[in-house]
Amino acid sequence: MDNPIILIIGGILAGAIIGYIVAKALEKNNASKLIANAKKTAASIVKEAKTEGESIKKDKILQAKEKFIELKAEHEKVILSRDKKIAEAEKRTRDKESQVSSELSKNKKLSQSLEDKIKDYNHRVDIFEKKQEELDRLHKNQVQQLEVISSLSADDAKTQLIESLKGEAKNDAMAFVQSTIEEAKLTAQQEARKVIINTIQRIGTEEAVDNCVSVFNIESDDVKGRIIGREGRNIRAIEAATGVEIIVDDTPEAIILSCFDSVRREIARLSLHKLVTDGRIHPARIEEVVKKTTKQIEQEIIEVGKRTIIDLGIHNLHPELVKMVGRMKYRSSYGQNLLQHSREVAKLCGVMAAELGLNPKLAKRAGLLHDIGKVPDAEVDMETPHAILGMQWAEKYGEKDDVCNAIGAHHDEIEMKSLLAPIIQVCDAISGARPGARRQVLDSYIQRLKDLEDIAFGFGGVKKAYAIQAGRELRVIVESEKVDDQKAADLSFNISQKIQTDMTYPGQVKVTVIRETRAVNIAK
Repeated sequence: MDNPIILIIGGILAGAIIGYIVAKALEKNNASKLIANAKKTAASIVKEAKTEGESIKKDKILQAKEKFIELKAEHEKVILSRDKKIAEAEKRTRDKESQVSSELSKNKKLSQSLEDKIKDYNHRVDIFEKKQEELDRLHKNQVQQLEVISSLSADDAKTQLIESLKGEAKNDAMAFVQSTIEEAKLTAQQEARKVIINTIQRIGTEEAVDNCVSVFNIESDDVKGRIIGREGRNIRAIEAATGVEIIVDDTPEAIILSCFDSVRREIARLSLHKLVTDGRIHPARIEEVVKKTTKQIEQEIIEVGKRTIIDLGIHNLHPELVKMVGRMKYRSSYGQNLLQHSREVAKLCGVMAAELGLNPKLAKRAGLLHDIGKVPDAEVDMETPHAILGMQWAEKYGEKDDVCNAIGAHHDEIEMKSLLAPIIQVCDAISGARPGARRQVLDSYIQRLKDLEDIAFGFGGVKKAYAIQAGRELRVIVESEKVDDQKAADLSFNISQKIQTDMTYPGQVKVTVIRETRAVNIAK
């Protein structure tokens, strides 16, 4: 039992040994084959690498040769360009050298010519000096002979001649100065009159009259009752909302609106028109309509201001000043509409400034704004003179110094510092002095004329006196036997001084004294 097992185990071991030996022999054979194949493959790879390396080497050598040829060509181009520039520079240098040589030759010729002229000049100077010495000698001899003949020395004769010439020159100078002053006075008066007359004639405006009352027309007296309302509540509401006094009397088909403020009066008139047209008249509706009308009037004021400055060609005016210009439409001065007066003054100033060679646009600007102080918004402003207030507003809203000074000085309340100021003053007087431009109370107007005539009659030798030109001129006729020409001039001055002292009047009063002598004979 044990022997077969041993035999089997021995057989297995023998088989395993034999198998191992056979496997090793086969593995060694395969390894030798793999090594041989690997050597063949390595030899072929090395051969291919050598072949490829030779090819790459040839390509690189070829590329290097081509790059060298390109660089060589570029270098030759650079060298040729440099050679060309050098040749051009050498040519320019040769040209400049030739030009310099020609200039040197010309300078040599000029120097030689100048030396010749200097020599000639020195020679002439020598001749002139010799002749001057001879002339001085002859002059001394002549002076000595004259002194012997006239028995006067040269200094005495010179003194007498100077004195006589001084007297003649002084007389001639005085006569010339006097004639020049007289001519300047005459010319200045003529030119001033010409400028003012031309300016007035070129500006044509209508007469402006403004009232403190407005008449509101109605269709029937029934509307009056509706406007008055129950126990007068509607009319009280209108007066409270607008600040206008409403007068309802026996005047048929009319209601009177009374207020010194034209803006409030216009608001009341338009509000009544809207209420009557709409038919609904009660306190709540009245307040609503008055508010809307007030906004409408404010907008209209701005539009009027814009149209005014556009018409006059004035630009870059501050919006607040534009609003003030529009408010002028609803203001009046002595019955003259303030906006129309300001427009007229602006046009007059533009024409007069153009005639005098000044800036007409600046003059128009100052003329339009000269009375903006007459439209104050607060009671505090009422205490300030309108010229000063207008100047302060103009300064506040960025107007130029010349314009501000012209506004403040047009009533002589400050010193005039520019030529615009007297132009504004003159044009303001022209606009206000036009016949019919301003309305005055009849009694005071007649009294002023009478006072003027009474002042003239208070002086001796006055025969007749007439106040004409709406009280702006006083003509006095004197008795020729009692008043001579010198006394007539003195009388005119004394009357004017008396008027300035005793009377208050707008503008100025011209006093003309007329003295004439008549010789009358009758042939029979």
